[in-house]
Amino acid sequence: MATQNNRFMTTCFLTTRFLKTPLQRAISAALIGTSLIVGAGVSSQAWAENTEQQQARQQVTIAAGDLGKTLTDIAAQYHIALSFNPVLTQGLKNNAVSGRFTPMELIDRLLQDSGLMMTSNQDGTYRLMDESHYTLSGLAVSADKIDNSVLTEYKGGQIESGGRLGVFGAQDSTNVPFSLVSYTNKAIEDQQLESIAEVLDNDASVQSGFGYGNYSEKFMIRGFGLDSDAISYGGLYGILPRQVVSTNAVESVQLLKGSSAFLNGVTPGGSGIGGAVNLEPKRADDKLTALTLDTTTEGQVGMSTDVARRFGSDKQWGVRVNALHRNGDSAIDNETREETSLSVGVDYRADRFNISSDVGYQKQTIDAGRSVVYVDSALTDIPSAPDANTNYAPSWADSELETLFAMVKADYELSENWSLNAALGANKNKEFGDYSSPTVSNLDGDATASRLTVPYESNTISSSVGLLGDLTTGQVTHQLNLAYSGFVNKTYSAYTMSGASNTNIYDPVDVAYPDVSTWADGDMENPNIRSKTDTKGLSFADTLGFMDDRLLVTAGVRYQEIKANNYNYDGSIDTTYDDSAISPIYGIVYKPSDAISLYANHIEALQQGATVGSTYANAGVSLKPYTSEQNEVGIKFEDGTLGAGAAVFEISKPEAYGEAGGTYGYYGEQRNRGLELSLFGEPLAGLRVNTSATWLDPKLNKTQNGTNDGNDAIGVAKYRLVLGGEYDLRTLQGLTLGGKVIRSGSQYVNSSNTLALDPWTRFDINARYESKIAQQAVTWRLNITNLMNEDYWASAAGGYLTQGNPREIKLSLSTEF
Repeated sequence: MATQNNRFMTTCFLTTRFLKTPLQRAISAALIGTSLIVGAGVSSQAWAENTEQQQARQQVTIAAGDLGKTLTDIAAQYHIALSFNPVLTQGLKNNAVSGRFTPMELIDRLLQDSGLMMTSNQDGTYRLMDESHYTLSGLAVSADKIDNSVLTEYKGGQIESGGRLGVFGAQDSTNVPFSLVSYTNKAIEDQQLESIAEVLDNDASVQSGFGYGNYSEKFMIRGFGLDSDAISYGGLYGILPRQVVSTNAVESVQLLKGSSAFLNGVTPGGSGIGGAVNLEPKRADDKLTALTLDTTTEGQVGMSTDVARRFGSDKQWGVRVNALHRNGDSAIDNETREETSLSVGVDYRADRFNISSDVGYQKQTIDAGRSVVYVDSALTDIPSAPDANTNYAPSWADSELETLFAMVKADYELSENWSLNAALGANKNKEFGDYSSPTVSNLDGDATASRLTVPYESNTISSSVGLLGDLTTGQVTHQLNLAYSGFVNKTYSAYTMSGASNTNIYDPVDVAYPDVSTWADGDMENPNIRSKTDTKGLSFADTLGFMDDRLLVTAGVRYQEIKANNYNYDGSIDTTYDDSAISPIYGIVYKPSDAISLYANHIEALQQGATVGSTYANAGVSLKPYTSEQNEVGIKFEDGTLGAGAAVFEISKPEAYGEAGGTYGYYGEQRNRGLELSLFGEPLAGLRVNTSATWLDPKLNKTQNGTNDGNDAIGVAKYRLVLGGEYDLRTLQGLTLGGKVIRSGSQYVNSSNTLALDPWTRFDINARYESKIAQQAVTWRLNITNLMNEDYWASAAGGYLTQGNPREIKLSLSTEF
């Protein structure tokens, strides 16, 4: 056994729960850096020959048995050096394991629930040790997490507990007084999720719909709107494409439930009261060459590649390139979509200094795109939804969306206890669309539709700087955060609009393109500036740790400044707003055990007012800034295998609404009270679940003349339930079956609550099968959304109707070289 001990070790798959100080992060980096796959007594040539084998995922089947013997056999097979005392594994058994793993992932799976972990020795070998003897509080080490992630990745690899929390950086959910969860690239790939809306369908707190008369994704989080252009990228706002964001270059989609203005600054357009979404770009952590081919039964065909390499004597340079092209008919009648995207990420990692840059390009073309449906104010009931495949848009309705964006980020460890980070990003967005959305006037589906042609451009520069420090005063620890964030956004547009043509949403008429414009303004060839928004925010927060950091108290203050200029179509100034506010944040976390966290928070924030849509008398005007407030208490359970949470909250903000043709403005206050429940992880080997539920009471108060006091807010579902999961079949090795059920409650279309949508239910199923073709490992994936092809109105957010998409069948084939 001694001989085996000297030969036996693997890299340790470490999950970093919470790195409290730069010193701990430095120790983690040192441990990770020394976790090279070098076997004692194994020549460098033998190591080089096996490096690719060790990094590549392979299909393996491990029988249940003695843990020590199983680990020894795996180490010998992959030439990995490990030493351990046989007493550690005496009497321990490993469960049967089947699937595709790297050696690191395989050993991590075998060690789960064993109470053992792996650490690196100075000579490059490794050893097993009892987790209870590891002395750095809250720190576990993972050589498979080269980026020093502090997030706990749950079994199955589809969900991480935590994400980027604005000025606080990347945080594990258990240590912060907020509800935070991330969906990984593996979840995106396994469910073939092509847009952010499809990813967020996995959480009951989020409801998706279309933007005002176009194809942008609009989200309702905790019953408050979040526009697609308010999604942050690496923590920066205004960088991503404005309407629809592709997922092919995204490493994780991170969802913060609750107010985020203190943490991230003001969003473009002022949305995001109920939550925020941040996307993290992919990084080159391992050698990778991946190819995916996908298609749908309607004829949509796509191909994507993902290539990653690291260079340099210490692998300090990394490059990752993602490319995608997809084109063809969608599941909606006569609608076609084409998408091209390319992203390049380059990073450099040193002991105390890291820098990365990301450049991306995305172009999407939508022909005969089905948009939203407006409701005539004279209606006394909502017409039933047309057949799910029906396209009530004319054949000439289209949009071309093109975006070029870039971001540079850097962080530098000033000392053992202080670090500095900075980021700068820019975006150039260009759109041109012929839009047409019907306004339905009766229950028979009769409607009128106009042509609205809009060229739109926007430019954004976004930046942030942060100083992070750790201090100890007596028995109290301090995590200090001083941060600046801001962006400057300019928009340019013009329009022409035709008179109305008759159609019917159940039996659409493909009217000819109306060449005559009844209304027009601005220069269609060279649009003038329409708005300029300049926001700046400075925040300071201190998280005080008591009782060995089992009690964490956060207190902070933010100064926010918003300047907004609105221009007439000729470029002259129309209105100007210049406002500022000092807003507090309070939060507390108490951890009675390592797996349980109790938390509470209070956040106030100054938000930018929304820009009024084109169908109102004051179209194009930006409403004045306003203040929102949030109070929340909750409990979390997270142990790396299962995650569960419950939260109750209250969020309030001034309510803006208006009837078509009238004035859109603030008329009272919207106050949402709610309850959220969630459960995710792998409770049994091979069974993974992701289930959540939300109940909301979205009331209107202080309305004009008290007319709508006590009514529900527009477009907020009273409840939502998502039951999701998947299971690895033991009877057929490599096959996984899964799916989800989404149930959404009723929601009102108008503030008077005379029009409401019916509740709806959607079923999605998926399957994937891992096999080999000519000795090449491949993964087949099949996903069917809206299995029953249900006809339903999915959303009334904004006071208009977004119809749920029809059944879509996707098939893909992926492989890695």
